[in-house]
Amino acid sequence: MTKKAVGYSRYSTDLQNERSIADQEALIRRHAAAQGLDLIRCYSDAAQSGASILGRDGLLQMLEDVRAGGIDVVIVEELDRLSRDMEDLAGIHKRLSFAGAEIRAVHEGVASTVTVGLRGLVGQLFREDNARKIRRGLCGRVSQGLSAGGRAFGYQPHPTEKGRLVIVEDEAAIVRQIFRAFADGQSPVQIAQMLTQAGAPKPRSAKAWQASTIYGWAERRSGILRNDLYAGRIVWNKSRMMKDPETGRRVSRANPENEWQTKDAPELRIVDAALWDRVQAMIQPRKLTPAETAARRRPVRPLSGLLRCAACGSGMSTKGKDKSGRVRIGCTRHMQSRTCPAPRTWYLDQIEDHVIGMLRAELDKPDLLALYIAEYNRTRAELAAAQNKRRAGLERAIGNLDAEVGRIVQFVAKGIGDVDRLAADYDAKCKELAALRVELATEPEPVNAVTLHPQAMAGYRKDLQEIAPLMGADQSGSRNVYGDALRRLIDSVTIGETSAGQMEVTVAGRLRALIEAPNMQRRFSGGTMVAEEGFEPPTQGL
Repeated sequence: MTKKAVGYSRYSTDLQNERSIADQEALIRRHAAAQGLDLIRCYSDAAQSGASILGRDGLLQMLEDVRAGGIDVVIVEELDRLSRDMEDLAGIHKRLSFAGAEIRAVHEGVASTVTVGLRGLVGQLFREDNARKIRRGLCGRVSQGLSAGGRAFGYQPHPTEKGRLVIVEDEAAIVRQIFRAFADGQSPVQIAQMLTQAGAPKPRSAKAWQASTIYGWAERRSGILRNDLYAGRIVWNKSRMMKDPETGRRVSRANPENEWQTKDAPELRIVDAALWDRVQAMIQPRKLTPAETAARRRPVRPLSGLLRCAACGSGMSTKGKDKSGRVRIGCTRHMQSRTCPAPRTWYLDQIEDHVIGMLRAELDKPDLLALYIAEYNRTRAELAAAQNKRRAGLERAIGNLDAEVGRIVQFVAKGIGDVDRLAADYDAKCKELAALRVELATEPEPVNAVTLHPQAMAGYRKDLQEIAPLMGADQSGSRNVYGDALRRLIDSVTIGETSAGQMEVTVAGRLRALIEAPNMQRRFSGGTMVAEEGFEPPTQGL
């Protein structure tokens, strides 16, 4: 019986030749023909790094199709096309082997545990060594006064000299305008609004002019006002990029200042020395005392960091006090760029009162919580019954097939029956058995009922009792207790507007602390409380 095979190809970056995929597939087709394999499909990932399997749709689809059954061989040019990470390559090999498929590398033969381990190690060492060589090359470019990559607002690559930057005068004029406006006392928010209203060109990576784009972050020397390039200095290695192993996304990490590399480039100066020095003195962060540092780390208000704008999903921040002395809040996105589709401001104390009122009215009721958990248990019990029934069916089918395979082996051993027919029957039943075992392995574990944890319930009620008398205690030392208690009860508070123009508050609650479920794998954060509506009923999948 001819074995069914699929191919997989990959190349790393968009700087490589797209013909690489076509060349790899041609090689795979020739190999399949030479080995007498029936190549039914080729999968590929173009311009994708081998450092992670996340984000590689071709590979993930191939793994899913092999798991579904009917594929015996996966052909690649070399094992590093699958992955250059030891953990990922070993995992791919383990999953394909479990599904009954082998990996064949055109230049290396059938993959085994040994070859996978060696190639995974070599591939990862190559990737890490390559990264070090690239950084060494960038370091050399900076020492020559060349750009290490990336584009700063106000500059563009030189048309003929690789690595050289030239000033874009239209953008440079905006940079000077920003520095002069800030030196004259305008805030980053006012400057961002001015540029947005004027329709000024914005940095390539920015969706809109925002205060953070202008002011930046002191620790990383980011933002237009802190960009040393405008003062005629190239500063490199302020941060490094790392790939999150959980998401596959590249994230930035700040490097210590003693690892930064600086090179004077006077030809790139946009802002004159006097204006630059004046602005830097204005934005120089004041060194905080330990007490001030600790105070800054604490939430300023009980709901700080929890408020969300219903119109755009952005956070919300204070707009100061009005004439009555009450604090108002608004959409942070609108404050910085005027791009929120439905901006509104609200009194913060009214929101705080409303939230605690909702918590007390909707949750401080044992019968309501018991009803919630009972409904949740009922839904999970139904799901468990369906899952258990399916698992039992799969287990019976596997037991029956296993017994049949055993009988065929006994027939062959005793010389009973036609050997060719028995061999074909044996092969078919083994594949069916392997597919059923894969299916059983992917079945979710039976779900268990949950119960209210008595100590958590007692702590929950204590939090509610502590919060009530602290409402409005903005300047007292007790506000931190209030904030801590709120954070034990809720995840977020979304502020919106009803069709009648009234404030609508939606609170996402934290019920996990009240629930005792040792075998639960997924995060369960409770229901959503909406003013005057109560808890949404639990549903499957929570």
